[in-house]
Amino acid sequence: MLPQKQAEEAIVSNISEADHEGKEDKEEDESFFSIKNALWHGGSAWDAWFSCASNQVAQVLLTLPYSFSQLGMLSGIIFQIFYGLVGSWTAYLISVLYIEYRSRKEKENVSFKNHVIQWFEVLDGLLGPYWKAVGLAFNCTFLLFGSVIQLIACASNIYYINDKLDKRTWTYIFGACCATTVFIPSFHNYRIWSFLGLGMTTYTAWYLAIAALIHGQDEGVVHSAPTKLVLYFTGATNILYTFGGHAVTVEIMHAMWKPQKFKYIYLIATLYVFTLTLPSASAVYWAFGDQLLNHSNAFSLLPKTRWRDAAVILMLIHQVCKLIHSNAFKLF
Repeated sequence: MLPQKQAEEAIVSNISEADHEGKEDKEEDESFFSIKNALWHGGSAWDAWFSCASNQVAQVLLTLPYSFSQLGMLSGIIFQIFYGLVGSWTAYLISVLYIEYRSRKEKENVSFKNHVIQWFEVLDGLLGPYWKAVGLAFNCTFLLFGSVIQLIACASNIYYINDKLDKRTWTYIFGACCATTVFIPSFHNYRIWSFLGLGMTTYTAWYLAIAALIHGQDEGVVHSAPTKLVLYFTGATNILYTFGGHAVTVEIMHAMWKPQKFKYIYLIATLYVFTLTLPSASAVYWAFGDQLLNHSNAFSLLPKTRWRDAAVILMLIHQVCKLIHSNAFKLF
């Protein structure tokens, strides 16, 4: 533990010196940039918490009731808690490796002022080039499938408001819009996106829970899950995707002024996410039961109201925020 603590202190010292030099150079312009910094240039523990919490849940929030219809209520709750805690432990281990890698490089006088450390670089520095290739392949695969899933999710959501265009056309439209996210420099510039994204997810989660409770149980509702092993496995995999987005953990830490504080941030963010996913998924599954087996998107079973339309629009915006978090500059 002592070497790790020394590494953390060295990193904090270097960052503090860089911040002090930057403040001296920009002191005269501080008032001019204060608003910009408040919205754009974040690196605090709160910024990291918002990034972690908003990055965990997006479109999957709408499919968790579908997973409950495959797993059953009890298994759905257990898997969420289990994967969430395992994900937090994984994030903690990644943070330890990041601190070790960065301390070694800074002892070699390597500067990270214009470079963002990524996960495959940590593997390269600690384990060698073979593991770097494995990490890079994982990142590419995660980004490819994650982006496709999120773009299809955008198209599926907007279709509930405007069905004049088919879902494939909406996918192309959102793909073109989200491609512009590569112009965002780094995770320091995600402060406003993280805040908005988490607010939108919070609204949608509680809308689902309250709307389902107000609707009540459908007549003759049946809760038969689990019935098939393949459905059980599919539902568990979907929940794993909720709490398995660790590909951006290193970038979030690198954006922090004091990355040693990341140790428990991911866990606290996960606990907050539980307050969104567990009530919403449980309430919708309680209300509609086995009907969800044929409706993977929870919006499709809830009545069309201005509250639902607001949730759809907010989830569309959040999907863009999610793509910004996941994709911008991850391969450069």
